[in-house]
Amino acid sequence: MPGTGGTGAVTRSTLRQQIADALRDEVLAGRLQPGQEFTVKEIAEQYGVSATPVREALVDLSAQGLLDADQHRGFRVHEYSPADFRGMIEARSLVTDGMFHSLIEGDGMKLADDPRVLAALAGVRRRGEEAQRAAAAGDLNILIGYDLRFWRELSALFGNAYLADFLHRLRVQSWVCTVQHLRRVDDLRGYLWSGHTELVDALARRDPRAAHSIVTEYNAHSLDLIERLAAE
Repeated sequence: MPGTGGTGAVTRSTLRQQIADALRDEVLAGRLQPGQEFTVKEIAEQYGVSATPVREALVDLSAQGLLDADQHRGFRVHEYSPADFRGMIEARSLVTDGMFHSLIEGDGMKLADDPRVLAALAGVRRRGEEAQRAAAAGDLNILIGYDLRFWRELSALFGNAYLADFLHRLRVQSWVCTVQHLRRVDDLRGYLWSGHTELVDALARRDPRAAHSIVTEYNAHSLDLIERLAAE
């Protein structure tokens, strides 16, 4: 039957991504805990789908470092340590410093008078405002969503999809590492970083030192917080 295979492949691919996104959100929300084990069959039954797209989604999440595959026991949520988090921050810093330098010194921010660039920056700033409100309120679930979108849209201005995807993966892993500790805090108001708009403003005025300083302060704050919580 012409076309049937192609349509089926698209449908399965879409379902595979939907399941992967849903499971990632379960991990970020803390409903799937570090070290928690589950099987393809259990997830398939939970979502009411066949095993094939579930298995593919779990393999994808394993490749992203969020799950560990056990040939005999299925999958389990990866357990990150503070040392892992330190490594993520170092990797993030290398990427963001390069991006910011290119945006400010290269062709990216030289087009700041372009209405499309101005609109993109304004959109990133609005996302940052939402993230800051969530951080001030201590609403971790809302913050994670807006923070991931903020950095994804900001890195898209760099124009390199590979680096943008790499940074997004690092940021997802960073959140997976931190939520296991942050979820133990009853009131997160005052704990969470909220310098998103300050960073956008520094980039908009082409101030690489300020942008670097803001991100460095953010990274130091995050690392100190996680190391303190992990030690409790």
